[in-house]
Amino acid sequence: MNNLGIYGRLLSRTIVNGLYNNCSVSSSSSKNNVVAASNEAAGKLSPHLVSAVAGFPKDKSGKVRKGQIGDDAWLITHLKTADILGVADGVGGWRAYGVDPSDFSYSLLRSIDRITSVSNQWSPRNPTDLLSAAFRELLNSKRPITGSSTACILVLDHKSSKLFTVNIGDSGFLVVRKGQIVHHSEEQQHYFNTPFQLALPPPGQSGMVLSDSPESAHQSHFAIEDGDVILLATDGVFDNVPQPLLVAEMSKLGGVKDEIFVQQTANSIALMARTLAFDGRYMSPFAQRARDYGIQAIGGKPDDITVLLATVVL
Repeated sequence: MNNLGIYGRLLSRTIVNGLYNNCSVSSSSSKNNVVAASNEAAGKLSPHLVSAVAGFPKDKSGKVRKGQIGDDAWLITHLKTADILGVADGVGGWRAYGVDPSDFSYSLLRSIDRITSVSNQWSPRNPTDLLSAAFRELLNSKRPITGSSTACILVLDHKSSKLFTVNIGDSGFLVVRKGQIVHHSEEQQHYFNTPFQLALPPPGQSGMVLSDSPESAHQSHFAIEDGDVILLATDGVFDNVPQPLLVAEMSKLGGVKDEIFVQQTANSIALMARTLAFDGRYMSPFAQRARDYGIQAIGGKPDDITVLLATVVL
């Protein structure tokens, strides 16, 4: 009964101001509709993702809008040549210095969105260059931007049907095929709970702030198959939900192309992460890692939670 009460309260919050619901398919724009229609007439369907986003801010006061959940930022964009998914997790410690941690993460992904929308100079096959270009835009912005974040960007190249990835820090992704993990990101940590991160310090403070270059990010690329399920999320998910539970939820989507079902599953993963994050007696993945470092920890890790979930259609 108590568990049902918790779920009921959380569901109520998602409706009011928490869980951002947004289904998306790459043929949603008029331009892509024309492309999809011509491909269907020729007996083939353009590669694309059926995707959804869901999440919770850590606190009731956390911002929730398109592209932002608390200090997390997210991006889903569908272009003629590629589909792009991205998350960035703003470092909350900046709040103690009067800096909004969401400004950096949100601005970084908005820059990626702008570059891919208006420029032909970027390549779907090199997301590291894309991340670097977005970071340079922030560095050279007329409006001073201070802060830091992790980032994970996935690009489905329509021509090759390959997924190109770049990840810096402890956000990450899983690719599940027929109930098994076939690809996953590599977490980057300097030491426990201190992930690699892009940063823009205040003027004169560059030596005082932990900062990694976009080129230090881990990158990979691999072929994907029709029906593959992709989860891209911030550490609020991976710190609280054991991998077997994530795989079990993702496996429900194998071969599913219904955006509503994708959205429902994304909601389920976000709700699971939120519930476990505030369970003080639960041995979370985060608590287990802390114990591996000799820190006696128990319970979930309250945090912003952002889930991007997608199925592959080839």
